[in-house]
Amino acid sequence: MNLELLEKARTRIPSVPVLVNLTSKRVRQLNSGMKPYVKLLHQEEDKLDIALREIAEGKIIAEVDFDAITRRQEALAKRMEDF
Repeated sequence: MNLELLEKARTRIPSVPVLVNLTSKRVRQLNSGMKPYVKLLHQEEDKLDIALREIAEGKIIAEVDFDAITRRQEALAKRMEDF
């Protein structure tokens, strides 16, 4: 894994759990035969590096369901009140 690519990807997606999930999902897609969204630097380029480059270049983004987060926070707050 290229640490420079990792840092560039973290500037796009600062949440480590989201970055890990997005990267692993993309690596699985690449391993299953999906075409990369970036031009390969060489034929043997690691799939993880490809995924990180795609994220760093903004070719892949993470969608966040803020309504779901709000609902979960409200449900947890209500549970704490009932406790």
